This record gives sequence, structure tokens and C-alpha cells, in this order.
Amino acid sequence: MDIAGKVAIVTGAGGGIGAALARRLAEGGAKVVVADLDGASAVHVAESIGADAIAMAGDVADEQLIRALIERANTEFGPVDLYFANAGIGGGPGLDSTDEQWSAALEVNVLAHVRAARLLVPGWVERGEGYFVSTASAAGLLTQLGSAPYSVTKHAAVGFAEWLSVAHGDQGVRVSCVCPMGVDTRLLQGDLVPGDEEAAALAIKAVTSAGTVLTPEEVAEVIVAGVAAEQFLILPHPEVLEMYRRKGADYDRWLAGMRRFQSALLGEVREVREVGEVGEVGEFTA
Repeated sequence: MDIAGKVAIVTGAGGGIGAALARRLAEGGAKVVVADLDGASAVHVAESIGADAIAMAGDVADEQLIRALIERANTEFGPVDLYFANAGIGGGPGLDSTDEQWSAALEVNVLAHVRAARLLVPGWVERGEGYFVSTASAAGLLTQLGSAPYSVTKHAAVGFAEWLSVAHGDQGVRVSCVCPMGVDTRLLQGDLVPGDEEAAALAIKAVTSAGTVLTPEEVAEVIVAGVAAEQFLILPHPEVLEMYRRKGADYDRWLAGMRRFQSALLGEVREVREVGEVGEVGEFTA
């Protein structure tokens, strides 16, 4: 897939990976619809790109908003060639996560993808081409300490992308699933488990202990390269593949290792909190 001359929609593009991706796509010659719940941020990103981008505000889990994004892209630039389902949110901690937290995570992290595909894939099949890119997470291949809703919905995002590729890959529909570990975004700065300081600190420390924290721009570069190569699994952190292989090779051993890892990290988090060395959750990213 050559992105030059293509029309793309990027959700969650008011900041983080989405903003970097929108800019990188435009640099590569694509026209981009920048979508975000935060309308001002979306406008700022689109304006930083110039004439090759327009902004739209709204909840990208809302089917009517997705429909409006597609219609606006058609009107301004032409038929949508690529859809980047990039918007994502954190969730509650564990079994005490509320139904509302579960529902919100499912809506944004999974059903937003399903609804976009429902609207786009039939037309792509008719045209014989189209590209759906799901931003999931390494949590969707492994797990996420500290947040059950985030881990489960990212697993579901990977599963849906996989199903979409199997079901429609022979009809011209290309699918990629992006599974990074630590990226310097608001999620890693405290939004992963809002409202629960210990769970948030555990989640952040688990990510930052596992590998390098990348910039959104570094991730966007890897995504564009993966799309060019039409790779299904795009891994900004290549070591995730080896972790995934170890998990599959001996599931019980992997689970035992994750329990030990969780216990060790919880001990560190509680010790730091007890001695008062950390005032804000985000400081655990250091």
C-alpha cells in the first residue's frame, strides 16, 4: 500500500499516536480526516498539517459520527482508502471496575472498530481494495497489569482485526493490527487507570519496566512502514513477538511468571508510596 494520494481517517488524532500518524500520512502524500473527542485538539493538528487535513470532533464510538466522518472525507477528498481506528481509553482496575468502566472501554476500544468496519468494508469489497488499521496494544497479545477492562478490550481488538483479515482479506481488504508497549502518551502519563492511584502506578511501572518508551512519532513511522508492507501484526517494540511466543509455548509458565512480576512491581509501588517519594502517578514513568 502506497499512501501517496490516498484518503485516510484517523481517530483519536488530537494527540499522541493519532496526531503523529496524521502528520506522517500527510507527509507521505495522503489526505487526512483528523477525528477526536477533543475538537480543539483535532483542529490544532489539522491546522498544523495544512490543506491536506480537515478536523472533526465527536465520539468515534458513535456510528453516526463515523458515518459523518466518511461522508465528510468523501466530500472533501474522495472515497476513504484507509481507516485508522486509533482512539483508545483506559479503564478500571480489577474486579471492582464498574459496569460503566467496562462499557466505556468496550465502546471505544472494540465496538468503534466494529462500527467503522461495518460502514466501510462492503464498499471496499465492491471496489476491491481498502485498508483497516486497528491500534490495539501489546496488552492485547500479552496482558495489562493493573487494568482488567483495558487488557480484555485490547485482546478483543486484536481478535476483531484478525477475524476481519480472515473474513475479507481475499476480497481486497487489507488489515493491520498495531500492538505497541510503552508510548509517551496521556495513557502512560496517568490515564490508563483513572481514579485508582495504586493500579495506575502498577500499570505504568509494568509497561516502563518491560521495554523502551517510544515517542508517538517513532510509532507512527513504524505503522506507516507496516502498512506499506501490508503486515498484519505491526510491532513498534519487536521484543513483543518473542514475549508472545514464550506465552504460547508454555502458557502456565508464562502465567506464573506474570504473577511473580506483578507481585514484585506491587511491592515496589507500595514501598514508594509509603515513603512518600511520589506525589503524582505520572512520576512513575521516570
